[in-house]
Amino acid sequence: MPENHLDSTQRDATEGTTHDVVILGGGSGGYACALRAADLGLSVALVEQGELGGTCLHRGCIPTKALLHAAEVADNARDGERFGVRSSLESIDMAGVHAYKDGVVGRLYKGLQGLVAAKGITYVTGRGRLAGAHTIEVTTTDGTQVVRGRHVVLATGSYARTLPGLEIGGRIMTSDQALRLESVPDRVVVLGGGVIGVEFASVLRSFGAEVTVVEALPRLVAAEDEAMSKHLERAFRKRKITVRTGARFASASQTDDAVTVTLEDGSTLEADLLLVAVGRGPVTDDLGYEEAGITLERGHVVVDELCRTAVDGVHAVGDIVAGLQLAHRGFAQGILVAEDIAGLSPTPIVESGIPRVTYCDPEIASVGLTEAQAREVHGDVETIEYNLGGNGKSQILQTQGVVKLVRATGGPVVGVHMIGARMGEQVGEAQLIVGWEAWPEDVAALIHAHPTQNEALGEAHMALAGKPLHAHG
Repeated sequence: MPENHLDSTQRDATEGTTHDVVILGGGSGGYACALRAADLGLSVALVEQGELGGTCLHRGCIPTKALLHAAEVADNARDGERFGVRSSLESIDMAGVHAYKDGVVGRLYKGLQGLVAAKGITYVTGRGRLAGAHTIEVTTTDGTQVVRGRHVVLATGSYARTLPGLEIGGRIMTSDQALRLESVPDRVVVLGGGVIGVEFASVLRSFGAEVTVVEALPRLVAAEDEAMSKHLERAFRKRKITVRTGARFASASQTDDAVTVTLEDGSTLEADLLLVAVGRGPVTDDLGYEEAGITLERGHVVVDELCRTAVDGVHAVGDIVAGLQLAHRGFAQGILVAEDIAGLSPTPIVESGIPRVTYCDPEIASVGLTEAQAREVHGDVETIEYNLGGNGKSQILQTQGVVKLVRATGGPVVGVHMIGARMGEQVGEAQLIVGWEAWPEDVAALIHAHPTQNEALGEAHMALAGKPLHAHG
């Protein structure tokens, strides 16, 4: 892939310049802040030690979703006879899969580089460290460079967590290494049943591996509504993915031929690969944050509703701020900070209003409060589950699932939770419903195209409004 470079003239100019904004980290939150700030006429410097685009573009959102699409193609080839198409799956060519995935990443990377260059953003390649409220020290291939700004935005992202005593290497890996698998393993244990774990479990099963998911909590995707967890576990069982919930990891050992996972109950699992997917942690160590007066809690930077830290002129966005670890949250926070610096008085982001999608098969998409959260906030709630069995497009796609709505009794819809094929594409309207505090009757009055998956969202609201069509009242 191409790299970003500054020539010596640009570097020298940067040394003597105080920018309006200096951003440490070129991932989703960092580059979004840079692009918006430049659009607002601010002078911007962006410091990144790796590749522009960060985890999302190179090790997260984009490459993993490319793998998931390749997995969907594999399933379609394998199951073609269900649709009267005599197709078969010969094998998975991982070199070809990587070529497709890397091609997608490469094109987006090139486009992002062009955007940064076109907007006149000063790009500095090197490891940056906060050296004061308005100063970033950058270790580059040419030595140490100082970049100054009236405002500093911290956007250093996250890393793949592991567990104490569990060494990554060989047959034990995180999602970072799993993105480069040279062949499909026969047996895989996925440690962690959150978003990353179930997405990789889905991919590997579609590629032909026997997969066991081990999760310490009582259910998969525990941050989602409990109904979504139950439907996903049922779907995984149908796909012959073994799920072990309430199972705590004790240790792992490996040989040249296999890895053995031991759980706290004494049971063991043997596999060709152990994929550790226990979440991501904030990259804040040894970056000068605390020395500069930045408050950290469990490694996360503490900020107010406008992403301002306790140090005047220093802001933080993305995965280093506690909350949802989502690229689109980072984008939104980066834009918010740029507009705040420019004096535009932006509206704070409501965390519960951020849409969430887990791209396993079947997909989970949600926005707003779970039923349990809604009961804590509103007391009395009404819920309804519209089964996709009544949706024509779902029957065409041969998918199963539900749309679950959570409503404050006598009030607006406060949560939308969906599981089934392509449900991620429906979350946009769901966000509008929750964000604009729509009542079921408001949505029921809208006409949804037939036959579409989107129609299921409309019918769920019709049912909750007391006038079900393709559902029992």
